[in-house]
Amino acid sequence: MRGVLRSWPVYRQLTGRDPLGRGAAVTSPATARLRPRTETADRVVPSVCPYCAVGCGQRVYVKDDEVVQIEGDPDSPVSRGRLCPKGSATLQLTTGSARRHQVLYRRPYGTDWEPLDLETAMDMVADRVVETRRRTWEWESDGLRTARTLGIASLGGATLDNEENYLIKKLLTGLGVVQVENQARVCHSSTVAGLGTSFGRGGATTFMQDQQHSDCIVIQGSNYAEAHPVGFQWVMEAKARGAYVIHVDPRFTRTSALADLHVPIRAGTDIAFLGGIIRHVLAEGKDFREYVLAYTNAATLVGEDFRDTEDLAGVFSGLDEEGHHYDPVSWQYAGTDVQASAGERDARYERRVEEAEGGGGDGDGDGADTGTRRRLRASGGSEAHGAGGPQEKAAPPRDETLRHPRCVYQILKRHYARYTPEAVERICGVPQDAFRRVCDALTSNSGRERTSSFAYAVGWTQHSVGAQYIRAACVLQLLLGNIGRPGGGIQALRGHASIQGSSDIPTLFNLLPGYLPMPHAHAHENLDRFVAGSRTDKGYWGEMRAYFVSLLKSYYGDAATPANDFCFDHLPRLTGSHSTYETVMAQLDGDCQGYFLMGENPAVGSANTRLQRLGMAALKWLVVRDFSLIESATWWRDGPEIESGELRTEDVGTEVFFFPAAAHTEKSGSFTNTNRWLQWHHAAVEPDGDARSDLWFTYHLGRRIKERLAASEDPMDRAVQDLTWDYPEEGPLREPVASAVLAEINGHGPDGTPLSSYTQLRDDGSTRCGCWIYCGVYADGVNQAARRKPHTEQDWVAAEWAWAWPANRRILYNRASAAPDGTPWSARKAYVWWRPDEPAEANGGTGAGRWTGHDVPDFVPDRHPRYVPPDDATGPDALRGDDPFIMQADGKGWLYTPAGLVDGPLPTHYEPQDSPFPNALYPDRPRSPVRQLLPREGNRYHPSGDEPGAGVYPYVVTTHRLTEHFTAGGMSRWSPYLGELQPEFFCEVSPALAAERGLRHADWATVVTARNAVEARVVVTERIVPLTVHGRTVHQIGLPFHWGPNGVVTGDAANELVAMALDPNAHIQEDKALTADIRPGRRPRGPDLRRMVADYRRRAGITETTGTGTRAETGAGTGTTGEAAGTTTEGRA
Repeated sequence: MRGVLRSWPVYRQLTGRDPLGRGAAVTSPATARLRPRTETADRVVPSVCPYCAVGCGQRVYVKDDEVVQIEGDPDSPVSRGRLCPKGSATLQLTTGSARRHQVLYRRPYGTDWEPLDLETAMDMVADRVVETRRRTWEWESDGLRTARTLGIASLGGATLDNEENYLIKKLLTGLGVVQVENQARVCHSSTVAGLGTSFGRGGATTFMQDQQHSDCIVIQGSNYAEAHPVGFQWVMEAKARGAYVIHVDPRFTRTSALADLHVPIRAGTDIAFLGGIIRHVLAEGKDFREYVLAYTNAATLVGEDFRDTEDLAGVFSGLDEEGHHYDPVSWQYAGTDVQASAGERDARYERRVEEAEGGGGDGDGDGADTGTRRRLRASGGSEAHGAGGPQEKAAPPRDETLRHPRCVYQILKRHYARYTPEAVERICGVPQDAFRRVCDALTSNSGRERTSSFAYAVGWTQHSVGAQYIRAACVLQLLLGNIGRPGGGIQALRGHASIQGSSDIPTLFNLLPGYLPMPHAHAHENLDRFVAGSRTDKGYWGEMRAYFVSLLKSYYGDAATPANDFCFDHLPRLTGSHSTYETVMAQLDGDCQGYFLMGENPAVGSANTRLQRLGMAALKWLVVRDFSLIESATWWRDGPEIESGELRTEDVGTEVFFFPAAAHTEKSGSFTNTNRWLQWHHAAVEPDGDARSDLWFTYHLGRRIKERLAASEDPMDRAVQDLTWDYPEEGPLREPVASAVLAEINGHGPDGTPLSSYTQLRDDGSTRCGCWIYCGVYADGVNQAARRKPHTEQDWVAAEWAWAWPANRRILYNRASAAPDGTPWSARKAYVWWRPDEPAEANGGTGAGRWTGHDVPDFVPDRHPRYVPPDDATGPDALRGDDPFIMQADGKGWLYTPAGLVDGPLPTHYEPQDSPFPNALYPDRPRSPVRQLLPREGNRYHPSGDEPGAGVYPYVVTTHRLTEHFTAGGMSRWSPYLGELQPEFFCEVSPALAAERGLRHADWATVVTARNAVEARVVVTERIVPLTVHGRTVHQIGLPFHWGPNGVVTGDAANELVAMALDPNAHIQEDKALTADIRPGRRPRGPDLRRMVADYRRRAGITETTGTGTRAETGAGTGTTGEAAGTTTEGRA
């Protein structure tokens, strides 16, 4: 008994030396024996979390060549040792039983997997590529040189290393493959269009740590706290310092709970909301006038032919109704030909070339017929935004008083005059008092002494006008003077570890590394003509030829010479959009026959997943590289179409190769996070079995293909033969050395010395550089991405942790943090400034001096603030000393985009493709007249607004992310840790909607669109509230998009419901605002599912033309109301 008493903790507290019970008194024998898993580790390897793009630091603990634990790195300035649930579960991702380690093969018409030797599988894939390429090779299209194959496509790269993306793009470009895409297309491609045309570059203007200096933060289009929880700590730092935090979102989330103000909004109406704030700023004179006059194009005059939506009842001048496109010629500045670098840029290619060569063409003499030119217009050009500005030497006229009716400032005032608080309330469902609180908070926290920032994610990007959502925020932040300044800016919160890198390198069809445009098909095109038609005379895009030639030298090495145009003709040509969604259509049509999926899962993760799977069923061969047997690898035996009877396994002729992928702990490489920081992760262990890195796979596939074509005399093979592919190998697996690939990306001079800056690049072939914006990441032969100076030893800029593009600048356009005279706007917001006493080289003849500050100046370092260039200056020399937007040829931030976007020079409210309401601002123009549609059986659109049949789908659906899961679920649904936290697919509905439709909490509901139907558990919650829009109540439904039929936890995929309706600038789908019906009970099984979907379409009167017009439709059908729709017992459990 005495022994039992002594073992009692309370007795030990009262009689021992630990009266508070914080030490030995409460230690049991069991807990005394506990030891940390890291205690006996052989080594600790620095790494980076492979999930979202916050880029949290990790420490990987290894014992006996096995990973035993992964923890947060306390040295990281990004995360300071923190990890979210996904990051904390990374050990299970890398070592869990769900991972596959053997190559699997499904032969055509086979019913099961077969094991296959890795080397044999690699040989087979190489043979398929060579054979398909040769059979589908195309030298010309419509009489224009193309030198390509449309028979092969690739999708994936956002979760891969930069070095892997680089080799994928390099190899496929060398092979003539143009259908090269990754998750950036379906997540953030509109970011590049929106930010790039406004400021000059398509990346976030600031970094997360700097948000702690914001006085007001608006989070809109993002659930920051749940989707990027570790990054959200910087918002909380700002709030602790007194910042006012606003969350505008259809749902009340953890972000809302931590904000000072939550504003519920109808999904798909953000432009109306932001436009209302812009109107408030202009009408009340709240703009930062000195900033606006000096640093934006507010004073620039627009040509006399321009007509606004106010003049033309909802459209801009230049609309071709039949062709669904704009001719932007009337949008240009007065008296100048504005250079466009995206969208319609290519449509005026010939005119610019002829003018550069001394001619005077009309822009249509490219040798192509009208149909070809129309396809070129539809392509969206490149995403190399920022090359805009006056092409002509003469500067456009300006009115510094801002009173001229054709100056941009006055055009803005007229354009947004109707975006009143009353209009915002009617369209968005936002009460006027809440809207005014947002306006007051933003304007009172912007100016000389205070700055405000915006943060957004795919809630803004994934719309048919997604680029214009972002443009609206850019306009607002320019008016308030918040760009380029500490605590200001726009943070584009990206969702994959290197989705920024896969945009930069990139694995996208219309870009080459560094946002250089892929060439389009033109008659008589050569390098000089291409550069003349793409660059501008002023600004840093004036150096485009040096960037391009250096890239060609990296691709083709010594084979690229001045005599052969540096192998420019080796590059395949575009003839329209070749995005991932057009690729699906090409698969269904039998044109695209081979498909690589590199860490991407379109069978559940892309819009209209049924068509994605049917497209793969039409392929001849498919290569899937992933950790586990994701849905895109197994659709042929257990996909929904097998259950519905649309496909039979034994009838599917697609040959499928599954290659297990190495984890981030098993390879070295760099991720580029949402800050634009390249961070290096080191290999901790070798991968098991057949698992290999994507770098290994791409390198050895390329090696095999080059061996097969080495002796060919066919001209189509010359580009492959000339491709440089001599990377060093290491280890027993013959892994290519990732740092050597990074060194090639960085570039080197004629003597092989690594370059330190893109300003060293030359256009004569003496320099090589795989990605000009990454030039400097390997300066002095040192891997700058691997730098790890602890944040406790640096200021918040953390310039010695990793490396940011470009030139290690952390805040872009930071020249704007100083007034035109070079002094800080205020001492409180000082960031970069002019020091006249600093010795400098030539700076325009105005004396010594240099830009300095907390960051690397994003400006010509010795350019005096008063510098005025001579009239004949070109390139960077033509930028004034007070032009902070150095990628724009006029040096200004663009409130109005005279070129670069295909859907208008100003953000304008249009309803989503599928909407329950008409357009309150322009009733005859409900949707964007130039949105990109792919009408097809299986991709039908809904009637909207007052159109007959719209009531069949009466509710608004928006998709969203959860903290515990990751995108399409391939890296989270297989984890028991994460699956236990979020086990089931669910729908969030309000109590009012639940009562209206007979839904019960935790029971089942079926959500239906014209594309498909899904079932989900019902979550009845007050977090999502009904809104009053157009005088009536509208209900919204929230659906997380992470589920699919495979994994530890399974469920239907929300993307089954989504149509392929695209932003014409970026070809990104609209999945954040659509309409649907909801009904109690589980969805039908087998053929009954398709019958139910067809019945809904019949009642809505949907045809092949529904929702495809440029004007409001009046005869879409005679569908019943939403209350009548779906009230039968068909499909209930």
